Amino acid sequence: MTDHEAHLALGALANPVRTELVVLDMAGTTVADDGLVERAFRAALPDFTEADLAHVRDTMGESKITVFRHLTGGREERAQKANAAFEAAYAGLVDEGRCAPLPGAEEALRRLREDGRAIALTTGFARDTQDRIITALGWRRLVDLTLCPADVGGRGRPHPDMVLAAALRAQVSSVAAVAVAGDTASDVRTGRNAGAGTVVGVLTGAHDAATLEAAGATHVLGSVAALPDLLTAREG
Repeated sequence: MTDHEAHLALGALANPVRTELVVLDMAGTTVADDGLVERAFRAALPDFTEADLAHVRDTMGESKITVFRHLTGGREERAQKANAAFEAAYAGLVDEGRCAPLPGAEEALRRLREDGRAIALTTGFARDTQDRIITALGWRRLVDLTLCPADVGGRGRPHPDMVLAAALRAQVSSVAAVAVAGDTASDVRTGRNAGAGTVVGVLTGAHDAATLEAAGATHVLGSVAALPDLLTAREG
């Protein structure tokens, strides 16, 4: 038995609470990134540096305007313009057909629905960009909720706001009945900050297993495709 398999076995015993809501990140978790986010950042800032790239990678999953405020030294007008340019660049890539689901992601969404679990997709993108991605993938009827930072007053990850808003809208019995999954430390911290009963890191995006575990992931999976089986196992 591998370390991850042992971790799953322990998790199955540790939390018998049924998961009613699954909150999933998009780029890198359910949606293939393939460098699109980094390309959009470069398009948004003509003087984009390697140090900027390192910061972008470290903060993957966070609200993009928050990242741009750091990259522009807190100059709000420039940050807002850069953020708008980023969203336009990413939307253009989506419209060019460069947006695709990660292997097994769509099947996982269908399995979660078949198991009677509500699904929320969350993102650090703006609402228009999120809507374009969901429309391009044809996922509108596969998910119950979609949330971006603007929907919860502007606070994105690692704040718990999007997860808690999804929990309220889905009318879950408790936060212990919520599972959060994402590919970044920020995704994991969001789940922990919200008090979610299950917080899963996946290895299809920005951060490795050590980073996800250090952020507090209760489980680390190769991809979101394994999530439905994990939740079933945890419920015994």
